Amino acid sequence: MNLFKNFKYSTLKYCSFKNDSFKKGGFKNSSFCLNQKTSRSGLTLSIIVLLSSLTSIALAEQIATQTGKKIPSTTESVLLDKVIAIVDDDIVMLSELNQRITSITSRLKRQGAQLPPMDIMRSRILEQLILESIQLQLADRAGIRIGDSQLNTTIQNIAQSNKMTLAQFEAQLELEGDTYASAREQIRREMLVTRVQKREVDRRVRVTDQEIANFLASKEGRARSGTEYNIGHILIALPESASQAQKAAAEQRANDILKTLKAGEDFQKVAIAKSDGRQALNGGVIGWRKETELPTIAEDIIPALAINEPSKLVKTSSGFHIVTVLDKRGGQQQMVEQAMVRHILISPNEIRTEDEAKEIIYKLHERILGGDDFASIAKSNSDDPVSAIDGGSLDWVSPGQMVPAFEQTMEATKAGEISQPFRSQFGWHILQVTERRTKDMGNKIQANQAQQVIHRRKFEDELANWLLEIKGEAFIEIKGETKNDEDA
Repeated sequence: MNLFKNFKYSTLKYCSFKNDSFKKGGFKNSSFCLNQKTSRSGLTLSIIVLLSSLTSIALAEQIATQTGKKIPSTTESVLLDKVIAIVDDDIVMLSELNQRITSITSRLKRQGAQLPPMDIMRSRILEQLILESIQLQLADRAGIRIGDSQLNTTIQNIAQSNKMTLAQFEAQLELEGDTYASAREQIRREMLVTRVQKREVDRRVRVTDQEIANFLASKEGRARSGTEYNIGHILIALPESASQAQKAAAEQRANDILKTLKAGEDFQKVAIAKSDGRQALNGGVIGWRKETELPTIAEDIIPALAINEPSKLVKTSSGFHIVTVLDKRGGQQQMVEQAMVRHILISPNEIRTEDEAKEIIYKLHERILGGDDFASIAKSNSDDPVSAIDGGSLDWVSPGQMVPAFEQTMEATKAGEISQPFRSQFGWHILQVTERRTKDMGNKIQANQAQQVIHRRKFEDELANWLLEIKGEAFIEIKGETKNDEDA
């Protein structure tokens, strides 16, 4: 069972050495990583461990002398780990590669997938680790951080999407041979990689109004953004080789049904009682169909019908048909419930901890409830620079426009009310819903959907190009083979 969907979940140890020993020409024969961070406390701990190990070796030799048993010579080297790639200021260890191979092969076997040859698997996974390392270093240099609160929220969402509690999620990880700690750290890395990709690649992608118009006019655009109809159908069937009298009787019966429908009778009740169609016992409901998927006999009729308006009789070899539109959605008319919202954002950063950000937002909340002006507080305190200028205003907000935590709070807040402080991936918020309305957003929604489709395709293309670029610009040394464009 793949719990993470978009997240890979093999363990990746990230050792970062901020010095020149990993630059070109240095540290080529490294076989171990002493600790994960170069710090005074870390070095002290390493020395203590080393001294402890030497004491243990001496004691073992003494015991061996007394018992006459032989122990391996301390002069014989024992390989604990090995550097298999140097990537700028980082390294990739053999243990990392092996852990990733084990995790991915286990997952593929559970899914019943056919595994590629091991040499190809190894090459692909090493490439994956190298690209991850480059991107994690870019994130670090850009000051991108994933706080524990954001990480906890993401893990909760993953568990919920798999219909599990957090405890069940941890238990499932154990069953799959992983640990919660390693999965948590891998999710953090995936979030960092996603963040840096969005930051670097998004700025390269532009979608023009002409591209949107061309997409909406295309066959694919019409299929994606066109109206969908929930179709009702009544059939008065004709037997094979029907006589003229049978045809006339069936037509009369169909006309009588049509009259009752025009008089206001419920279509589904009439279908259950009188239709000969396959869906009769289901109220004649065929279901939702896009404009490009309508039945041939009704493709020109259905778009012209109002909701619950019965069609004229349609005659085919199988009998007489009556169709109606029970409901429709999409297309150019889409009524959307919108909220006029303003908010205040307080984000943790390099000089403000998570607890300090939380304390600030609660104090601001108390001031607003005490009568202080929301807009004035937003202008002087909010960390959202765009909305802060306008007193925290986000203008009219439609469903799906905001991140889940924000949207859930917005939906639960009545017009005129101020929410309790809440956490999103961006920090701590207070929001106020000042007004609500229902608006036809059909054209705008179609344009937004088209923009998203085009942007997603362009993003994937640019991401592939960007990954090639950052790999080409990085210093990468694999098993003594140096790859550096500067040497080319």
